[in-house]
Amino acid sequence: MWAAGRGLGKRLGVQTAYGRRYLSSQVAGKDMLYRASSNTADYDVVVIGGGHAGCEASAAAARAGARTVLVTQKLETIGEMSCNPSFGGIGKGILVREVDAMDGLCGKMADLGGVQFRILNRSKGPAVHGPRAQVDRVIYKRNMQQTLASYPGLSLKSGSVADVLLERTPDKDQESLKRLASQDSLDAQTSATVVGVRLESGEVIRARKVVITTGTFLGGEIHIGLKAFPAGRKGEAASIGLSKSLKDAGFRLGRMKTGTPPRLDGRSIDYSQMPRQLGDMPPTPFSFVHDSVPYADKQIMCYQTRTTPEAHEIIRSNFDQSIHIRETVRGPRYCPSLESKIKRFSDKQSHVVWLEPEGLAEHTDLVYPNGISNTMPEEIQLQFLRTMPGLENVIMTQPGYGVEYDHIDPRELKRNLETKRVSGLYMAGQINGTTGYEEAAAQGILAGANAGLAAAAATNNGKSEPPQLVLDRSDGYLGVLIDDLITRGVEEPYRVFTARSEYRLSSRADNADLRLTRRASALGLVRDSQRLARLDSVESDMAYAQTLLEQMSMSPNAWEARLGEGTQVCRDGAPRSALDM
Repeated sequence: MWAAGRGLGKRLGVQTAYGRRYLSSQVAGKDMLYRASSNTADYDVVVIGGGHAGCEASAAAARAGARTVLVTQKLETIGEMSCNPSFGGIGKGILVREVDAMDGLCGKMADLGGVQFRILNRSKGPAVHGPRAQVDRVIYKRNMQQTLASYPGLSLKSGSVADVLLERTPDKDQESLKRLASQDSLDAQTSATVVGVRLESGEVIRARKVVITTGTFLGGEIHIGLKAFPAGRKGEAASIGLSKSLKDAGFRLGRMKTGTPPRLDGRSIDYSQMPRQLGDMPPTPFSFVHDSVPYADKQIMCYQTRTTPEAHEIIRSNFDQSIHIRETVRGPRYCPSLESKIKRFSDKQSHVVWLEPEGLAEHTDLVYPNGISNTMPEEIQLQFLRTMPGLENVIMTQPGYGVEYDHIDPRELKRNLETKRVSGLYMAGQINGTTGYEEAAAQGILAGANAGLAAAAATNNGKSEPPQLVLDRSDGYLGVLIDDLITRGVEEPYRVFTARSEYRLSSRADNADLRLTRRASALGLVRDSQRLARLDSVESDMAYAQTLLEQMSMSPNAWEARLGEGTQVCRDGAPRSALDM
């Protein structure tokens, strides 16, 4: 990581206790690249990465009043759904609602592109209801790109970030910098301030705040069988320079892995004997500003098939053909690869596989087989696929593959997702050790909002502490997510469950607006006037209903008669309102 300093200097390397090299606060050259105290920043906030965290972070920073630029390798891949064509689920769906309640984007985009909607756990209590939607990849990405391209205060730029530029803390000498760079994650203290980024082209973008949302691209490596090559996603280059930059600054990096299943040509699948899964009718939108969704009458069907003992034997006999299943790097326990399931549950003869179309028929024929993420060689993948009912003649359009990538120790972060080591540097998404679109989007909106609020305050020469969006566990699942990350760290890719929250009875999908919209609005993060008007209406209706319940008062005997046989009320003679009951 380069540091900007005054006057002439040279690049000095200092060996840390972890074997990393921390670069000093001086850089070769005659002139200072940039001073943090300068008012000549090109942008207030730079967001690195155009995935789900990056989209939410850049939009939130812009809503906070910061001049923001989103830098990503390819503008045409902004909003790409890299893995499954769906949003939400148990726990995850509540996160999407929380992002939407703060005027985020992913819930609205999922509604506009959703092709099948379901409330998971509907037969249980509302605390564990999980909104979920199958989403057309083409529509989602198109709408997200169009929204961001015209978003007030936000610019989009194509480029690959190679380095983050730092200015050292003025009162720190070289010995202090050595000590700070080698500190453990739990004890990390600020040793520098971010002042911008340098692209691989050599271009420097000066900024007051930087948000890193690199997903699986940070030191990414794809595995198919015994083949391994640098990439963050199939066909897209990994971010190698940025990974080294973070190591040089003293960040403690680890490795994690994930995977994606093969893609299938739906025209080659025999659905005739498969159980079908229909969407809910009418569908329940994610966004609190939507009453309906565009494709309510065109919802697609998903189908269920299963792996077979023959498929398991094919994979079991070829474990030596995959380097991805080694145990030295942890993968997602709750979304394991097929190889992991066969090893871990050796007594099971089959595993359920859901065949999920990736969109409307006019956009794609591809099918996502949910449940068989794997990294076997291509010929082995096709061989075991054709042992499954309905897939006897299937055509595989893309093999499944695994991805290993770098992440930081999230205990390096503050509650606003700013790093402890570097002032003004924020991180969100898989770089913090999480997995899933929803977890990434939720971190993105919080990190982007806080970076934007802090940058906007600095632009206005604010001398007091800038307002920040900081949530605790009682505020919702985003608060639980952040608290778990920064206090416990991660040993495997982290995902949200309802069981993680001790406040799940009050942190439900149906009340995210009541919990978070006013709070975000007070910070200037809600631009949609319709959202606030709807919330006013909901709160007014609830207050009226509460008044009616308070006014309806009866004796214990009267309540027993009203509520019917089997109802018992304490017969103490004291009248009780309907609200008490």
